[in-house]
Amino acid sequence: MDYPIFLISLASLIWGADLLIAQSERIALRFNISEYVIGATLIALGTSLPEMAASVTASLDNKAQIAISNVIGSNILNITLVLGSVFLIAKNVSPHRDFFAKDSSWALFPILIFIVMAQQGVFDRFDGVLLILLMFAYLLFLQKNGKDVLSLEVEEIEDLEESSFSWFKVGTILFFGFILVIVGAEFTIESASNIAKSLGVSEWVIGIIMVSLGTSMPELIVSVVAALKGKADMAIGNIIGSNMANITVVLGSASLVNNLKFDFSKYLFDIEIMVIATLMLLFITANRMYSKPAGISLLLLLTLFLKHTIASL
Repeated sequence: MDYPIFLISLASLIWGADLLIAQSERIALRFNISEYVIGATLIALGTSLPEMAASVTASLDNKAQIAISNVIGSNILNITLVLGSVFLIAKNVSPHRDFFAKDSSWALFPILIFIVMAQQGVFDRFDGVLLILLMFAYLLFLQKNGKDVLSLEVEEIEDLEESSFSWFKVGTILFFGFILVIVGAEFTIESASNIAKSLGVSEWVIGIIMVSLGTSMPELIVSVVAALKGKADMAIGNIIGSNMANITVVLGSASLVNNLKFDFSKYLFDIEIMVIATLMLLFITANRMYSKPAGISLLLLLTLFLKHTIASL
């Protein structure tokens, strides 16, 4: 029963996150908050909500391996699978924003800080506070850096503005979304742990492949749809923002709940893949290589990552 429970609970987690994002957008628009602020905060942070729910729940259950592997796996998949798919599927990816000049540091900073903290062998509450403060610094940067960061899809905003607003309806859906996320996260982690035990593999492998793949679905859906509709800035910016949120907010929150023990040398390969994927992202943005060859290169890195993970089973 663990396999169907895992799939159903993961679907619940993603559905709940989608409801929370949509209703948060409604509230923001109700109070005339700019599209830029909505996109920069809700799209990047909102698509990381499944990762946060999964990692915090894993931390509460003293499953540090799943909590940390979910973050690393999601960051790898966001760049290799999501951006790789965007470059292959979209006919023309031509973002207006110079992501290398304006955002490259925010793609690299959290990775470097993660490596320093990981070598301590544990992510404690102090680390969690520092990581969350880094996210606040990023949000301040976005707020002062113009209105071209992450724009929501125009038609979606028009639909939201034209639809009637009801606090009762919005509140009910928000409550339902929170229930789906909380319950979905609990059953996702529990069933994933049971699957790992039944297969005789580590919780790390389950977390870095199954859980991170599932929790990366919102980023995949948002970015691919955005790219197909000509919103390249949103597609790429969403990945940079989501990866930032994964390490700062997701890992930071999980560290606040419980100390997360971590064997840096044991999982060095996965960390190296995350670093290489990030460097490839910087190289692509520096040279504006938003093309199919870049997409193929990212997917090749994903293949190497999956090959190594499967071989370790």
